[in-house]
Amino acid sequence: MSRYTGPTWKVSRRLGISLSGTGKELNRRPYPPGQHGPGRRAKLSEYGLQLQEKQKLRYIYGMNEKQFHSLFLKAGKIREGKHGVNFMILLEQRLDNVVYRLGLASTRRQARQLVNHGHITVDGKRVDIPSYQVEVGQVIGVREKSKDLQIIKDSVEGLYGHVPYVEFDADKLEGSLSRLPERDEMIAEIDESLVVEFYNR
Repeated sequence: MSRYTGPTWKVSRRLGISLSGTGKELNRRPYPPGQHGPGRRAKLSEYGLQLQEKQKLRYIYGMNEKQFHSLFLKAGKIREGKHGVNFMILLEQRLDNVVYRLGLASTRRQARQLVNHGHITVDGKRVDIPSYQVEVGQVIGVREKSKDLQIIKDSVEGLYGHVPYVEFDADKLEGSLSRLPERDEMIAEIDESLVVEFYNR
C-alpha cells in the first residue's frame, strides 16, 4: 500500500482529527464528508476503533503501511518502556517530523518535501530520506543554498513556539532533538494502546 497523497481535509473529517495540526479542517465542517456526514458518527466495533486509531497515526505522519508496521516491530524490540509509547517516540524521531517540529515547515507534508528535495542537512551533510531516524544531539539544518526559500522563512516567522524536546536557532536555521519526548508531550488525541492491540490481534 503506497503513501496517501490525496486531499487530507476529507480524511481529517472522516477520522475526526486534524492531520495538518492546524485544526482548520474540523473548525469549518466538524462532521464526516459525504451526503450523510452531518448526521451522527456510526458506532464502531472494537476492531473498527483499533483500525481507526492506527489509521489516524499513520496519516498524521504520512507513512505507507509497510513503513509504519516495520517501525512498530522495531519499537517492540526496545526493552525499556511501553511498546506503544516507544513506537510514538520513533515516529517523532523521523527526520521529516523533526524538521516540522523545529518549525522549518508548517506541515509534515511540507517537511517531507523539503527533505526529499535535498534542502535539509544532518550534522552538516545533506540527507534526503524522510524516514531517517534522528538521534538526540544531531544538528538539523538548512543547506546554505536553501536558506532564502520563502516557505522556510514563512514557517519560521509564523511559528508560535516549539515543543520542549527540541532546541532551535532561528538565525542559523538549525536545531536538534535535545532529548526524547515524554508521552504527554506527544499527540494527545491518539490512544496508542489501540494501535498495539490492532497489530497484536
